[in-house]
Amino acid sequence: MSGTAGVDAAAPAAPPAAARARAFDPRRASLPVVALFVGPALAVYAGLTAYPAIRTFYDSFFTIEGMERQAVGLANYRDLLADETFWVAVRNTFVWAFAAPVLDVATGLLLALALYAGVPFGRFLRVAWFAPVLLSYVVVAILWMWIYNYDWGVVNVALRALGLDALTRSWLGDPATALAALIVTHAWKWAGFNMVVCLAAIHALPSEVLEASELDNCGWGAKLRHIIVPMLRPTLLNLYVLAFIGKMKVFDLVWIMTGGGPLWATETVSTYVYKRAFNWNTFDLGYPSAIAAVWFGVVCACVLVLNRLFRSSERLEY
Repeated sequence: MSGTAGVDAAAPAAPPAAARARAFDPRRASLPVVALFVGPALAVYAGLTAYPAIRTFYDSFFTIEGMERQAVGLANYRDLLADETFWVAVRNTFVWAFAAPVLDVATGLLLALALYAGVPFGRFLRVAWFAPVLLSYVVVAILWMWIYNYDWGVVNVALRALGLDALTRSWLGDPATALAALIVTHAWKWAGFNMVVCLAAIHALPSEVLEASELDNCGWGAKLRHIIVPMLRPTLLNLYVLAFIGKMKVFDLVWIMTGGGPLWATETVSTYVYKRAFNWNTFDLGYPSAIAAVWFGVVCACVLVLNRLFRSSERLEY
């Protein structure tokens, strides 16, 4: 009886202890504490990201020349529909965004499979293949401008050595090959990043599945086609979406290597916005703001469609 009485006497002390535990629960932090930690990040985001984006939309309804601005309504958007150069830039950017990620992801996957299969000098190749990721776009651009040089570039020298002189050309000066040459250069730079992600995903695959396939005498090609690639599908799709977003705003490499030429063959929306805002001395920031606003909506819509498409496909598979 005395023990039971002792427990009953101590029972009322439990609620204050539980209340103190809830008071120190980080998930129940007070509003001032939340504001203290989140406020600076929100302020930076609002000042450097949200405000410029909103201001760009606002400016797209004006003609802005220096400190003077004149409201023009939707005139900039109407002019945009009739701008042939803009549509050429849209076409080139879509080629970049939809075709180039396939090359990027495929190259990264092949390099990762080579390392996973135990290619000789694997440690050296892992560093060598990843090294371009660490280079700036300026260095990459200059390096590949040398490689594409018509007179002494590696590509044309190799073709001449093989007796294929008819195939030599100015790769960056020919409108038929300039865009493809830039896409190859961009894929070379980012192949190492995709390789690292794919290699990590391969090593994270369930070992019992791979061992079971080996016990069933499953060949390397069949194992790759029926096991590895299907199980890597979410990783590959995420890499594709990331590459797609990056290429929809590609600027640096194009600007350094070709400046959008020749004859608009490599013009992208980003380089066109820059030219209309700062390079052509048109002294009007309203029109390039309209281009940027339209393209912002296009990028968001494309990303939503891709995410929904890939998510639907994944549900159908499983």
